[in-house]
Amino acid sequence: MNGHVLAPSSSPSAGLPLLLTLGDAAGIGPELICRAFEQGELHDTVVLGDPSVLRRAGARMTAVIDSPQDRQQVPPGCLPVLAVPGLPAGLAQLPWGRVDARCGAAAAACIEAAVRLVQAGQGRAIVTAPIHKEALAAAGSPYPGHTEMLQALAAAPGQAPPPVRMMLANDELKVVLVTIHLSLRSAIDALSFDSVLQTLRIAHAAAAAWQTARPRIAVAGLNPHAGEGGLFGREEIDFIQPAVQAARAQGIDAHGPFAPDTVFMRARRGEFDLVLAMTHDQGLIPVKYLGVEQGVNVTLGLPFVRTSPDHGTAFDIAGTGQADPASLIAALRMARRLAAADLLPLRD
Repeated sequence: MNGHVLAPSSSPSAGLPLLLTLGDAAGIGPELICRAFEQGELHDTVVLGDPSVLRRAGARMTAVIDSPQDRQQVPPGCLPVLAVPGLPAGLAQLPWGRVDARCGAAAAACIEAAVRLVQAGQGRAIVTAPIHKEALAAAGSPYPGHTEMLQALAAAPGQAPPPVRMMLANDELKVVLVTIHLSLRSAIDALSFDSVLQTLRIAHAAAAAWQTARPRIAVAGLNPHAGEGGLFGREEIDFIQPAVQAARAQGIDAHGPFAPDTVFMRARRGEFDLVLAMTHDQGLIPVKYLGVEQGVNVTLGLPFVRTSPDHGTAFDIAGTGQADPASLIAALRMARRLAAADLLPLRD
């Protein structure tokens, strides 16, 4: 990531496996897992899911284990799979590329199991294969996506969920989002002085943990031309600029707000270490335009490391053998790096 080297770890979790969730059984997640395994990228990883789904997706041999520690006894060439209890029956018989509540329920169960295990000290990080938000909703989940579900599951009993933020990163650009899975109208309503300042704090802590001691953070405006002095909206004047000033007073090297149509280009050219984007698509479009193959989604603010590929379930190619595991591999490698550096104060 921009040449920054992470420190070696003395963390007690260093010998624990990564926990990789199945994702949507009708999407490309199972195939990505099988391909990553074939390329030797799951050497320290346990898959949480349904063995039959993985065999359908191309796993030549699977070894069903009862706990992450059993990975050590798995014969070479076998994919270690922890069969999550209570998954819907017949997942491997469902058609590829279709929304199904059973796939959503299975995906949610695998995520919940991964969080329980990492909280119990049986895994050093979580990597999640893509889920389908419609399938998740069809299964009755109250969460619109991975980030919100993980945030809720990470909360200690009787305590409020930790503030979290989504970061999308590749070798050219890192973007942290103030709002995520909301309609555009709701996202604008959710923006405030507090939400922008809190995001700046979380982003600063994360980037500082990557050994960028005083990361340069560019803040994208919400409106065209960052509001053009109030001509195209007052959000920049009313709370975005004040939040930037408050962050700077706290020692954070924040700048802006800048015109959204040029700030990502400036960061890509090296002027800034990361960009704060106001809404989901504002931040994700430039990252994904550069190529989803190496993009990684990192959830900042959780009490454990979580990464995922920078793409969805790709129902249009599921089951065709065309899925590219590059982004999943990048997510696995990023999880190892973050866990190895023991970067858990990535919170406000």
